[in-house]
Amino acid sequence: MLARDDIQAVDVCLHNNLLDFSLQIQVFSRTLLANDWCRTQLFRSYDHLIADNLEEDTPVAHDLLKLWLPDLKSALLIYDAEAGYRVFLGADPDSAQQLQAVCTQAVALTTHYVSSDDVQALALALTRQLSTRPAPEPAPDPAPATPGVARAAFDVALRRFYPEMLDWTADTIAHLLHEDRVPAAEIAILAPFVSDSLRFSLMDRLAQRGVPARSHRPSRELRAEPATRCLLTLASLAHPGWQLPPLAADVAQAFYLALDGLDPVRAHLLSRIVYRAKAGEAPTLTSFDIIAGKAQERITYRLGQAYEQLRRWLLAYRVEEVQALDHFLSRLFGEVLSQPGFRFHGDFDAGRVAAQLIESARKFRWAVAGVGQTPLLDMGRDYLGLVESGLIGALFVAGWQENEDAVLIAPAYTFLMRNRAVQHQFWLDVGSSGWAERLDQPLTHPYVLSRRWSEDRIWTDADEVATKQQNLYRLLVGLLRRCRTRVHLGITQWGEQGFEQQGMLVQVLQRVLGQGEKPQGVGG
Repeated sequence: MLARDDIQAVDVCLHNNLLDFSLQIQVFSRTLLANDWCRTQLFRSYDHLIADNLEEDTPVAHDLLKLWLPDLKSALLIYDAEAGYRVFLGADPDSAQQLQAVCTQAVALTTHYVSSDDVQALALALTRQLSTRPAPEPAPDPAPATPGVARAAFDVALRRFYPEMLDWTADTIAHLLHEDRVPAAEIAILAPFVSDSLRFSLMDRLAQRGVPARSHRPSRELRAEPATRCLLTLASLAHPGWQLPPLAADVAQAFYLALDGLDPVRAHLLSRIVYRAKAGEAPTLTSFDIIAGKAQERITYRLGQAYEQLRRWLLAYRVEEVQALDHFLSRLFGEVLSQPGFRFHGDFDAGRVAAQLIESARKFRWAVAGVGQTPLLDMGRDYLGLVESGLIGALFVAGWQENEDAVLIAPAYTFLMRNRAVQHQFWLDVGSSGWAERLDQPLTHPYVLSRRWSEDRIWTDADEVATKQQNLYRLLVGLLRRCRTRVHLGITQWGEQGFEQQGMLVQVLQRVLGQGEKPQGVGG
């Protein structure tokens, strides 16, 4: 039941003696585990086992646990009955639940320690509006001694246009932060997808109101980050041996992002005057001192001094021996761009991106060094080509850690994967269909390719709708169980792309608001 591209990938791996992830799993489960020596070394090395979040594991992992349990003195298997968010990565909650049959004792924990009674009541109200629930789920929790009120757990902002919703979001968060003294880290802004325009608009509005904010989008390409473009453009200027002179527009953007106080217009003027790139010659940056007086005054001498500091540092590096790209980027950030007078100074988001880029370049160097003697100059050029082709950075642990007192802006599923609770959640673009949509996967289908799917059964529209409803249910319950106090809903008639909003989530909320009454200004 593999797609044609999957079969071709397997053939390439077998023909060239390579292992991709799927083949690694097959070799481990079908070959290594079948070897008596390997089984002995693995199963008898440990006496006790704790396995958490089984619903996020694959059936192969569940098979391993079944084989392992008889050789253990004790084991604790933990399963979240209403999670299983990463189905698109092979997670199988139903397979995980079958492990209960091989356990000697099953304990169900139903007490909530995070959400208030009102938020729990809202979760129950949303659940009732969804016509189906996942079949194996346990019964709802018993009613608390003081029943909560679902309507008290959220407020709704109905706006006609998208920017109006963003203004409401920024104003409400500023009031929570400055008037109600809610810590910034206790506020999360969530949307089904966080586009570049949405992220920029929110960050800009929050900055104008004195609200610290950060974003986390782990699936975002490295090249999409402005800080990455700045660092790699400067790296190209410092490595003429790459023979990859950057475009004048990229140099102007690098000046704008590097020099604190420089606007795009003057950045373009500066690059047009000082940047020289001819075919067959190394790109050069001329001195600020030889610029005509009027142009100097327009750019300002303070910015000219910062530019000179950057230019001289790049020239000094050129005469040195070529270093590993991650070493170069680390030095560039630490010795120049993070210093006063440069825009990276005090910009925690740019610092995060720079750290991720440096770590990604370092791991690439380690990987390449293990298979041959590639010169550092060629290695840096090859890494630049990978980034330009759309490379996603290596796992960056620091990006998942709560180390800043700032409002978090993230996609809803990314917030769930962080498994952190906050006092206030802002759900934006509530009318979008993206809240219930499953990820588009042209090569694989997590449901049709699962063990539970019959080979002669056809995936229909009814299956798709039922899956969307189940995914929405899991998403909403997961978000509300990570909300302590209140949910703020931003609903607009017209979405970010200018289309009318009629997604499944807004329809469910309409029924919760008025048992079928439709809020004015929403939908058609």
